[in-house]
Amino acid sequence: MTSERVADSTGEAGSAAGGGSGGVAAPSDEGYQRGLGSRQVQMIAIGGAIGVGLFMGAGANIAKAGPSIILMYALAGVVIFFIMRALGELLMYRPVSGSFAEYAREFLGPFFGFVTGWTYWLLWVVTGMAELTAAAIYIHFWFPDIPQWVSALVFLVLLFGVNLISVKVFGEVEFWFSMIKVTAIIGMIVIGLGVLTLGFSQAGDTAAVSNLWAHEGFFPTGIGSSLMTLQGVMFAYIAVELVGITAGESEDPEKTLPKAINTLPWRIIIFYVGSLIVILSVVKWTEFSDGVSPFVAAFAKIGIPLGAGIVNFVVLTAALSSCNSGMYSTGRMLRDLAENAEAPKVFSKLNVRQSPAMGITVSVILMGIGVVLNYLVPEKAFAYVTSVATACGIWTWMMILISHLRYRSAVVKGRLPSSSFPAPGGSVFSWVALLFLTMVLVIVALDPTARISLYVGAGWAVVLGAGWFFYARHTAAAYRAANGHKAEAPKRLTPETANEG
Repeated sequence: MTSERVADSTGEAGSAAGGGSGGVAAPSDEGYQRGLGSRQVQMIAIGGAIGVGLFMGAGANIAKAGPSIILMYALAGVVIFFIMRALGELLMYRPVSGSFAEYAREFLGPFFGFVTGWTYWLLWVVTGMAELTAAAIYIHFWFPDIPQWVSALVFLVLLFGVNLISVKVFGEVEFWFSMIKVTAIIGMIVIGLGVLTLGFSQAGDTAAVSNLWAHEGFFPTGIGSSLMTLQGVMFAYIAVELVGITAGESEDPEKTLPKAINTLPWRIIIFYVGSLIVILSVVKWTEFSDGVSPFVAAFAKIGIPLGAGIVNFVVLTAALSSCNSGMYSTGRMLRDLAENAEAPKVFSKLNVRQSPAMGITVSVILMGIGVVLNYLVPEKAFAYVTSVATACGIWTWMMILISHLRYRSAVVKGRLPSSSFPAPGGSVFSWVALLFLTMVLVIVALDPTARISLYVGAGWAVVLGAGWFFYARHTAAAYRAANGHKAEAPKRLTPETANEG
């Protein structure tokens, strides 16, 4: 891969935030250990596609949409793959930690890098709240008398300790968390297929593939109700982009990252579509309800001794895995912002083990708000924070796609080198994904429960706007001037200027 960027004499590609293609790291990569091996990156990528959105959120989505939820997860999965291939092309052009903010900063301008970085940080803070809430709910399976907020607090402290030690410890913990999740889902699929084909267990008499359409059809609540689940479905896919954050700490990003991205379709087919087809064939969709994991319900229906308890342990692991990843991401994103003078300088410091300890600490303190929510509104805490997280995730994905479109435009015009991992279809699928995400935002606006995310988003926009115009605009401009960067206003992006390649 070309190791130098082709100079853009007109500045249309935006202002580079530090370095060139290939092996040139952004300032925020300095000091990190490349401690994540191929084994860990691959399993983090797999685990990123399996979280509480599937293990717990699928229960509510099944209750709303019936078997058609399978189609919603598949449709969203296709769009997620488009997004990840766009990100993959950018990563192989310039692999850096804090990649989403770096690319937005380079191709759209400093303000968008600032907003994207802080929004992705907020995404993982509120996702951490959701995962802590889910973990506390799962503990009720064994200890129903323990207050939800107590369990959430204990898990928060434990994961905080893991993230302060080193990236290798984080990677190893996440590897085993992901291994447990993968093994459990494969086991569920195998057992479910056994029930369907051999008819064993107490579920054998009623288990049949016809359960997918025999009870009021494949769309029992209507197509409109199915589409309304897309907000929750998209939340399930948050974290697939985590491989972009690992770029600055991967031992061989040019090999491990494309491999991780290219296996995404199989992960979606097996872990989402496959598992839901089996579960909804074994158990009628009418037997699922909000707040109950469909995996736990399916094992309980099959009647395997201790099966429900085992699956509950697995989904607890999934929640802790996602929260663990969230802490990892928040510290790195805050450091990227600080290294570009868009956050207080204290966040740029690493501890003796090369972890961004201050950024992680502040993020964990704010995740503690989730503990408070579990105390005040335990029955609504999960729905509130997942809707906010989805809105933040959609913004991040949109910035990835728009940055990709700007990059493709610059490549076509000869101003930047081609990536070694081009997205299929050039820019076409990025436009398709942008339209789909816009539709999801409309759905969020129509959902009374999810609509709170738009109110939070409006407040967040005001906070970020004030932070930029009164603080970060000046500090970031001084940083760019001192480091030889010149901020250029990017030209307007249209399908005519970016739809080639």
